[in-house]
Amino acid sequence: IQAGDCWFLNSPEESLGFILADQGFDVWVGNVRGTFWSHGHVSLSEDDKEFWDWSWQELALYDLAGMISHIYSATKSKVFLVGHSQGTIMSLAALSQPNIVKMVEAAALLCPISYLDHVTAPLVHKMVTLHIDQMIVAMGIHQLNFRSEFLINLLDSLCADLLHCDNMLSSITGDNCCFNDSRIEYYLGYEPHPSSAKNLRHLFQMIRKGTFAKYDYGTFKNLQLYGQASPPVFDLSLIPDSLPMWMGYGGLDGLADVDDMQHTLKELVCNTELLYLENYGHIDFLLSVRAKEDVYDHIIGFFRSLLGQSSSA
Repeated sequence: IQAGDCWFLNSPEESLGFILADQGFDVWVGNVRGTFWSHGHVSLSEDDKEFWDWSWQELALYDLAGMISHIYSATKSKVFLVGHSQGTIMSLAALSQPNIVKMVEAAALLCPISYLDHVTAPLVHKMVTLHIDQMIVAMGIHQLNFRSEFLINLLDSLCADLLHCDNMLSSITGDNCCFNDSRIEYYLGYEPHPSSAKNLRHLFQMIRKGTFAKYDYGTFKNLQLYGQASPPVFDLSLIPDSLPMWMGYGGLDGLADVDDMQHTLKELVCNTELLYLENYGHIDFLLSVRAKEDVYDHIIGFFRSLLGQSSSA
């Protein structure tokens, strides 16, 4: 799980946050609840289980929606939205809501995820098979701190018979081609950030059920909360066809699989510009030393092509 700092981990010439600012864009960096930069609350402490009672559903419909609304109010302009990985799950869910999408000029999504039927990352597969998410919840663990002794020991035990665990990034995200291996220790000084056990369970529900839907509480509580036995799906066809969208995805990605990406595209009605890089993996879109030329110049060109049609920036 990443925070807004992920856009600044390489040099200013290689990091999208810096590049957009240097190109004259007004860059606002979001951090969702639970990350190191967002642990405040009006009444709860991070030691309270209620503080961690959320999944990407709340991150999309409250956190991201609140960020977009704040920027829209402050700038009086629609927002160009950029997301990666979980940020794209949040973005696609949020953009299906009329009250949110009306404040967005365009979206650029890296490694887009709405379906997770074809995840190939070996460690993720093993955790899903062993129902690690349900075990963690049953143990009364609400915060997932990936630097905690418990989670470090858990990952070590899961990796005992997994060949790819000598490279933890590959075991979780799939292979990557183009980031600087010598900087891994530096990257790990910032990432990953804490998340909630409920968020992990929601992500694993997506893998098991093959749906892009709200959190599944079970039949009885679903009826109470949603008025139906199964959780409502996020309908991607509700994203307006007038919304310009750009998507970049890679052939090595073990999380945002190409087949799942095609599933997403079939449900979208909006005009989507695509960039497919066969040798790119999940992390390459953030940390590749060639990302500016391979990816970010395309995003800037996409945004620039729209600026003549609006006053947004």
